[in-house]
Amino acid sequence: MLSRLLKEHQAKQNERKDLQEKRRREAIAAATCLTEALVDHLNVGVAQAYVNQRKLDHEVKTLQVQASQFSKQTAQWINMVEGFNQALKEIGDVENWARSIEMDMRTIATALDPSELKQKNNQKGKRKGTDRGDPSLPNKRIRMFFEQFGTQKQTPKGNINTRFIYELLGENAWYYITASFTLLWILVWLYRDSLEIDNISNKYVFVTGCDTGFGNLLCKKLDRRGFRVLAGCLTEKGADDLKRAAGPHLKTVLLDVTSKDSIQTAMEWTKKEVGDRGLWGIVNNAGRSLPMGPSEWMRVEDFHSTLNVNMNGVIAMTMTFLPLIKKAQGRIVNVASVLGRVAANGGGYGISKFAVECFSDCLRRDIGYFGIKVCIIEPGFFKTAVTSLDPIERELHRLWNQLSPEVKASYGEKYLDNYIKIQRLIMNAVCDSDLTKVTSCMEHALTAAHPRTRYSAGWDAKLLWIPLSYMPSFVVDIGLKLVLPRPSKSV
Repeated sequence: MLSRLLKEHQAKQNERKDLQEKRRREAIAAATCLTEALVDHLNVGVAQAYVNQRKLDHEVKTLQVQASQFSKQTAQWINMVEGFNQALKEIGDVENWARSIEMDMRTIATALDPSELKQKNNQKGKRKGTDRGDPSLPNKRIRMFFEQFGTQKQTPKGNINTRFIYELLGENAWYYITASFTLLWILVWLYRDSLEIDNISNKYVFVTGCDTGFGNLLCKKLDRRGFRVLAGCLTEKGADDLKRAAGPHLKTVLLDVTSKDSIQTAMEWTKKEVGDRGLWGIVNNAGRSLPMGPSEWMRVEDFHSTLNVNMNGVIAMTMTFLPLIKKAQGRIVNVASVLGRVAANGGGYGISKFAVECFSDCLRRDIGYFGIKVCIIEPGFFKTAVTSLDPIERELHRLWNQLSPEVKASYGEKYLDNYIKIQRLIMNAVCDSDLTKVTSCMEHALTAAHPRTRYSAGWDAKLLWIPLSYMPSFVVDIGLKLVLPRPSKSV
């Protein structure tokens, strides 16, 4: 009996040992897999950092080569101008020489006896021809020479009038001059646009709407550039995901731009982070687009839900953080849209973006005296959560379902389906998947020594929407009537 109990006890101990050994092996295997995954992730990060550094070095070298070429070209232009001025001086010397010759010839002509001069000229005319016996011929030749050059009168600075330039360059002189000045202006603008600020690692930038899209990508780019990024995220998940994908200098804070308390809390947190340095830049990127559709389908609440984020949020963030930006003489970057230049659909989105454009222009003119730059980003259509088709179509169905029967009848039963089909076609045709076109504009607005007032991101913005904004209103009206479906009871 005792022997059987001992055997059972021994079997149980062996079973426990086997189970412990099995769990130990599993833990070791899991730790090994985790270590390998971390090593792979670190290797990928190191490789990406190396590639980014190589790209940055290549861009720096390219800018240095361009700057060297520009300096050489400038030196050549200076030499050309100096040579041209020297030629003008020589022409002035020739003119003075011609005048002195004419004066001498006149003195000689008056000093000679006219009858004796006529007799000698007649004798010479018999041997060499009568033309050379004319006593006024030398004066005529000198006078012709003087009249040829004397018309180009010198100014006190030694320059000559435009007639000589016309004779030098021909009938197309002003074309050459205009082309030269235009080329020089372009080269100077490109060089000035390429200049960047110093001490990026000591500058703080606050970005809103960093859970996804432009804001998320911008934070990662600025973090790689060395900025101290303060990212405002709406959700904890978005903040955690961003912190895991970025470096130690990026910090996150929960932010709801429609809440005054949330904005004030974020400002106090930012004030502690930046200290006496102030805030170099704020990027008002947070926004929403829905609902969008025909204006008659909207309710007042639908407008307010968008305006509270896109317009009131931008104004509240800017005015709350303005003292910190003023201390650093920094930048305010407001994200508008091409729909803030061309009203192409109804809803609060276009209205809010027009308001952002106006607010930014007024702000730039008011606080520019303090060294603060205000930049406007005007993206075209890009594939983000704002332009996702499924939420847009769900909102259109919701708006349609809340309409009265009379309004539905005025549009017709097939209007909604046709509207959705056209919207799909347009979105699939113009939406760009390269979000870096927008974030590069934001980055330039923060890093350039001379940032631009407006940045148009995307080919559709540059070639379609911005040109349309300068055209008469009836052009846009006709274009939209040709593209959008027509209500069944339209007149």
